[in-house]
Amino acid sequence: MTADAIAQFWQAYLATLPPGAPHRQTHYVAEAFGDNPALADELGALIRQGIKTATCSALWEWEAEGAPIPQPGLITIVLDGAGQPLCIIETTAVTVCAYNEVDAAFAAAEGEGDRSLASWREAHWRYFSRVLPRIGRTPAEDMPLVCEHFRLRYPPVSAASVQGGADAD
Repeated sequence: MTADAIAQFWQAYLATLPPGAPHRQTHYVAEAFGDNPALADELGALIRQGIKTATCSALWEWEAEGAPIPQPGLITIVLDGAGQPLCIIETTAVTVCAYNEVDAAFAAAEGEGDRSLASWREAHWRYFSRVLPRIGRTPAEDMPLVCEHFRLRYPPVSAASVQGGADAD
């Protein structure tokens, strides 16, 4: 990731805000979605297009890192697979639920594949099967997931948004 590019992107975002706007804070995280550059590019594009408005991760990953789960108000600079900034999102809601309790509405908000619950389950099972062994875990139907909703803050969604598919985040 290029720290200068991220800082410049953040400054460009701040320049769009009126003085005293609540999002003029200086704290943000910068990260890519997914576990590989191609997936980061694909998911980042869905976010930037306004198609993907939710994401999830295994609670076990947060626990293994000793990191707190995201909270509403969190500002994230979404990076592409090369670590370059694509857009800025704000977390609006976070819940923890079991994998087998994720519903069709959340699957659709994730914006991936055909946006169905069946597609979501298949892609996320593959994803968790790749990432959880790194922390000594295996996927389970009742594994706790951190389910996060967010909104695109910058840049505004273009009118020419295009549907796409991905292999989970």
